[in-house]
Amino acid sequence: MAGSVKPIEDLDVAAPEKVHIEAIKSSRLTRQTSGEKVFMIFNYAFFIVLCFVMTYPFWHVLMFSLSDVTLAAAGGLFFLPRGFTFNTYEVVFGSPSIWSGFRVSIFVTIMGTLLGTFLTALTAYPLSKKRLRFGGFFLFMVFFTMLFNGGMIPNYMLIRNMGLLDSMGALILPGLLSAFNVIVMKSFFASLPASLEESAKIDGASDLTVFFRIIIPLSGAVIATIALFIAVAYWNDFFSTVLYINTRARWALQAILRDLLTNTAAAMRDAGVDATHAVTFSSETIQAATVIIATVPILLVYPFLQKYFVKGVMLGSVKG
Repeated sequence: MAGSVKPIEDLDVAAPEKVHIEAIKSSRLTRQTSGEKVFMIFNYAFFIVLCFVMTYPFWHVLMFSLSDVTLAAAGGLFFLPRGFTFNTYEVVFGSPSIWSGFRVSIFVTIMGTLLGTFLTALTAYPLSKKRLRFGGFFLFMVFFTMLFNGGMIPNYMLIRNMGLLDSMGALILPGLLSAFNVIVMKSFFASLPASLEESAKIDGASDLTVFFRIIIPLSGAVIATIALFIAVAYWNDFFSTVLYINTRARWALQAILRDLLTNTAAAMRDAGVDATHAVTFSSETIQAATVIIATVPILLVYPFLQKYFVKGVMLGSVKG
């Protein structure tokens, strides 16, 4: 048609210029100087070596625990099992103490994580509000506990006077609140728009309604991050068992692991490991297998919380 106008992209005059512009863009993106290439090669090499250094100790322990006791005694680097066998794991899982330690650690970790995350949110939310009277003083008192604490003996006396010695409460209650976790969650709550609460208050919502129905649903990332911190702390805690628990049946898994690492022969005897199987394992393979058994469960939690954890660690770093 006489009145039709071709788009600017279809004009032949613009074609050479477009090609030239695209060529310039692509050359800028793909062209690298020799210094940049050397820098990238160095980065890749450095991080490959760093990954190897960080992952090999765990891999070594795993391969060692799966190796035949006589071949493993030769020592050296372990990239694959030497004489692949599950004998050591059969012996370890045959120990009643290992199973009781698993039950105690799982119970303490689950209960401590649920209660600790809930109490951390309840503590952090009012501290994030400017309308809280003496809020700066209360926040300072929380921060003060990061610098100073009563110490081991006063903590033991407190647990004893509360009648919690040799009970699950002694493993759960002391670690419920962490000043660091409170401050992290408080920073996140303070970054939420105040208009959300104001609109809810206009509709007649109370503070508890705002907290449970608005704030908590918007705080999935920070809650998952804090829950992960608390869960790892509870799972790896053995010192509370050493201080407060006397009955071996109430020992956490990490305390049993520590006992195996420091006094393997006596620990295996107390754990009910049959000494007639000594030809199929050694104290070193028992230690390696126990380390793997104690480490793998908490490692399995990370993939499910990874996306929340990545978001959570960035909280408070960028605002606006």
